[in-house]
Amino acid sequence: MSDNRSAAPGMSRLLMGVVSTLLGAIAWGFSGTCVQYLFASAHIDALLLTTIRQLGAGITFLFVLLLRDRETLRAMLADKDTLRRLAVFGSCGLFLNSTVYALTISYTNAGTATVLQSLNIVMVLAVTCVTTHRLPKQLETIALVCAFAATVLIATHGDLTQLHLPPEGLFFGLATAAASSFYTMYPKSLFARWGSFAVTGVGMLVGGLTGIAACGATGIMARGMPALDGTSIIVLAVAVLVGTFAAYGLFLHGISIVGPVAGNMLGAAEPVSATVISALWLATPFVWADWVGLALMVATIALVALT
Repeated sequence: MSDNRSAAPGMSRLLMGVVSTLLGAIAWGFSGTCVQYLFASAHIDALLLTTIRQLGAGITFLFVLLLRDRETLRAMLADKDTLRRLAVFGSCGLFLNSTVYALTISYTNAGTATVLQSLNIVMVLAVTCVTTHRLPKQLETIALVCAFAATVLIATHGDLTQLHLPPEGLFFGLATAAASSFYTMYPKSLFARWGSFAVTGVGMLVGGLTGIAACGATGIMARGMPALDGTSIIVLAVAVLVGTFAAYGLFLHGISIVGPVAGNMLGAAEPVSATVISALWLATPFVWADWVGLALMVATIALVALT
């Protein structure tokens, strides 16, 4: 009886991690549809859009931290090594991931972009197996096969002789997967020391500042913000609060509990979310191969849950 009681808190925390990761992934998929809408309606630049999202979410994180955990924030900012690592996490992880993800959507669509990002499952598991000197477990292997098959189906539409994606879309999609792998694995020790919320918040603010510098260097800032109608303003606000603040916060909190391998596999909920919402909201056309690919992604989630 005592063993069961002692195991219960651990199981509850693990369940919380799984649910948090799934909710974050679904919110991130929803954000992709918001980005697709803003590209079509407002023709906003991908770099500028990413900067607005990161800066808005970073300020929101900072506001919450000042209200509920000011001492942790002060201690983080006083630690030089932590600041250096947060700079890398925010610029090369969060900001880069959001930027190349937006660029992938601009060349394809939200569903396809999130499926390509799901290749981070393969990348994270490969790195984990190499660094821990082990082979993938049986269920991990089956989940990887499902994820890879889903990606191939959606990229080729079932015709393995040709790619139904523009080269730029494939390039930025692979870059998104690599950046996603980096930002989920790199902050592990930071999460352990400071907690996922504080690390994500400061990292997001660094990402927003990186975006301001990038927009200034490329001349985007000088051109100013494009005109947005009322609907576009609402969609942009939702993309900041739900698709960035909530998505990153929930997803990275979940990963801090379940680990980067399981977290990235659970992230297979992203393309499901993005594809379904894109089809229902924006009437984005999808063929049979897209839906079969999504079914395989759902199978990936189920296999990870069993693990």
